[in-house]
Amino acid sequence: MPASRSSSIDHYENFPVASWLCPPKLRPPIAAIYHFARTADDIADEGDASAEERLTDLAAYRADLLAVVQGHAHSARWAQVFGPLASQIKAFKLPLQPLDDLLSAFEQDVAKTRAKAAYADRAELLNYCRRSANPVGRLLLHLYGVSSREALAESDAICTALQLINFWQDLSVDIPRGRYYLPLAECAAHGIRMTDPGRQFPELRQNEKTTRLIAACAADARTMMLSGAPLVHRIPGRGGWELRAVVQGGLRILDKISAIGYATLSQRPTVGKSDAPVILWRMLRM
Repeated sequence: MPASRSSSIDHYENFPVASWLCPPKLRPPIAAIYHFARTADDIADEGDASAEERLTDLAAYRADLLAVVQGHAHSARWAQVFGPLASQIKAFKLPLQPLDDLLSAFEQDVAKTRAKAAYADRAELLNYCRRSANPVGRLLLHLYGVSSREALAESDAICTALQLINFWQDLSVDIPRGRYYLPLAECAAHGIRMTDPGRQFPELRQNEKTTRLIAACAADARTMMLSGAPLVHRIPGRGGWELRAVVQGGLRILDKISAIGYATLSQRPTVGKSDAPVILWRMLRM
């Protein structure tokens, strides 16, 4: 299951990719999906291309996706992505919609950064998460043959929670890059006015108001993660244990955010090897 959107080295790092816990037969399709998403994310985020160039490249990338889904040849430009992906689409009958939703989210990243626009409210932010994070979870459920309505809803909750956790973890990194994920309506509800989110304005310095806002956002993400946690019992075998690691890793980041007093406008808390025993113990308790 992707999440971090802050830098090239953070792409989807909260989602184990073809790890040793994953059944061997599912490693090729998971790796193909990961490389599809990561490459598209690089197109949207990395390098010195203009917004127009990025959108043009993403349109060409989508054309290759549609080609392989329809059984046609892809271009030579991203052969290392669409060659393996075409094989896995055929072998596992991967659906188009989640893959296309990911591209839609990457296009929105370009547009939002270009306009230096903030999200109006929580609903708009969750709509972005629906396309930027949830599709990977749904693709993984497809691979595991799990399709119940309850499982899909729990997967969406976990994926969205992970995306939100990354946002609140990465505020000190994202804002200087023109990414504003704190919704304007939530800011206003905490007495924070953002009249021009395209500038570095003093309202986003760490203070009592922003601390309360980030704490509320973190609590919302925790509630959402816990609501999706029962999914670990619906995924068979080692996949269920991998999902336990994903859930507990996300919750551990929230612990770290809390431990620094929700001061993520000025620092970025991380989870390291020293947290592994806690995460493992919590996995076992699940």
